[in-house]
Amino acid sequence: VLLAWELFVRWRGIAPIYLPPPSTILVYLFRMIGNGSIEYNLGVTLLRIFAGFAIAALTGVTLGVLMGMSRLIARIVDPWIAALYPLPKIALIPLLVIWLGTGEVYKIVISAVTAFFPIVISTYAGIRQTDRGLIKAAEDLGASRRQIQLKVVIPAAIPSIFAGLHLGMGVTVILIVAAEMIGSSSQSGMGFLLIQSGQVMETEKVFASLVVLAIVGALIIKLQQWIDRKVAPWTAFRDGQ
Repeated sequence: VLLAWELFVRWRGIAPIYLPPPSTILVYLFRMIGNGSIEYNLGVTLLRIFAGFAIAALTGVTLGVLMGMSRLIARIVDPWIAALYPLPKIALIPLLVIWLGTGEVYKIVISAVTAFFPIVISTYAGIRQTDRGLIKAAEDLGASRRQIQLKVVIPAAIPSIFAGLHLGMGVTVILIVAAEMIGSSSQSGMGFLLIQSGQVMETEKVFASLVVLAIVGALIIKLQQWIDRKVAPWTAFRDGQ
């Protein structure tokens, strides 16, 4: 694909401002690494992503477990989840800018809010869909309600919880970059780097930034999969991995 891209651009004589060849993008990428712009902006973006994701993971998993364990809590919270989840989270950016300004709190909050919903929904679904045969077997063996919850229900819900965490991380990356592009006063982050490069028509820098985001995104996904296997090896065995 890269070779075909390179040959097509050079054969057609397409101007770099529209579509630079991969070789030129690579040159600009090394230049940006050399002057430190990639490392600094990527580090800032990752800090924002992980800060918001950590908040969302803690609150989302906790609330999802509580909803799965308590019908009362589920009846109270579920209508709110159903109403707010379909709302496009990017539409909240103008409101959060008004409330919180354009500093770090705004970016972390949009990150946390975005990841929260898929995490809590997946956790709740995993708890509610636990195999009743496993619960019955534990009851027959004399397990208490607390033991069933901690040693049967929650471990059985781990695959759904991890699926929610994967989804949450994916949308967090998207919204953080978008938030950095919209109303950013800190002038840092990969989103800011993208919008700044685009405004001065430096298409090579735009592509180089996108390449970095794609590579980092793939590494984060692989890291999550590795953590999944370490934390819950029985899920990998069940899936035949």
